[in-house]
Amino acid sequence: MGVFVFLPLVLPLTAWPVARLAEQHLHPRTATRLLTVLAAVLAVCSTVCLGLVMVVGTAQLPGNPLPDGWSDPEVRAAVPFDEVVGKAAIPALCAVVAACARALWRHGRVRRQAHRALAGLPDTQVAVLPDAVPYAYALPPGGRQAGAGTGRRRAGRGAVVGGPDAARPDPGRAPRRASGRPRAAGRGRVVVTTALLERLRPAERRALFAHERAHLAARHDRFLLTVQLAARANPFLRPLRTAVACTAERWADEEAARAVGSRRTVARAIGTAALVSRGTPSPTLAGLAAPGPVPRRVAALLGPAPAVRSWPPVCTAVGLAAWGAAAGTAVSAMSSANAAVTMVLILHAATPL
Repeated sequence: MGVFVFLPLVLPLTAWPVARLAEQHLHPRTATRLLTVLAAVLAVCSTVCLGLVMVVGTAQLPGNPLPDGWSDPEVRAAVPFDEVVGKAAIPALCAVVAACARALWRHGRVRRQAHRALAGLPDTQVAVLPDAVPYAYALPPGGRQAGAGTGRRRAGRGAVVGGPDAARPDPGRAPRRASGRPRAAGRGRVVVTTALLERLRPAERRALFAHERAHLAARHDRFLLTVQLAARANPFLRPLRTAVACTAERWADEEAARAVGSRRTVARAIGTAALVSRGTPSPTLAGLAAPGPVPRRVAALLGPAPAVRSWPPVCTAVGLAAWGAAAGTAVSAMSSANAAVTMVLILHAATPL
């Protein structure tokens, strides 16, 4: 294997140029999908690399349950500087697993508690909550339903937390329903508070609902969760996480502008919501006022619609960056696959039958 086993750890750097260029020059839909695939593949390859190196480091520890042959000099010779990197890979891989598990747990907890907070409200496409804090987000389908009064919303970016007054309508003020249509099975819901609706004009409300429905239709929560996990698996992938968070919002902006028929109306809705709203309960849940480059989103909506391209031309800067990132991803995948096969063959030869 040699030094090639370490390539997947650093090859995510090749995706840095394409992150910013794709955000600026590609259609948001294309950029979101491209960057998410790059982040997922690079994260898996780097994790496989850590796992292979950890095998060498674990086999050197006294009292380990691995076969004795796995600590033979032939096995250690497959990894350069096996004494140091082998043992360093153990806490590194444990940190990656713990960080990803925590992100998955928090994502699931926020979604479950958000669904519990909606218990007792009409099962419509739009759930309007009587809350003095303005916010809105797209809640994907799923989550265990609970009885009314089993959860409580927390304002701001924090998660929904349990409490005795969850989703209980104010006795003096019945919640308004923005849409009386039943919710389609498996389509999720748009969650918005009365405080935010009161600050938006009718046309801006339509833009808000179109934006959040675009998030649900394209399942942007999956893209956001994927890049969140990738960034925790390899810190070099954090620029891709930031870029995907922006392009997913731009994707929904463009879909909302197409549905409403006015790019300027969507821009006004984004600006108003960003000024008064505190964002979404979790980075993996998308919303109109999600944190990010709001001025760039507004400026993009005030300009012409982006051209739809499946892949950027090679002769452009973004095309060269995309091909460079694709090449780095391919090399990373081949390196990790080669290292895995080589390690399996060496371990099989070193293990007595």
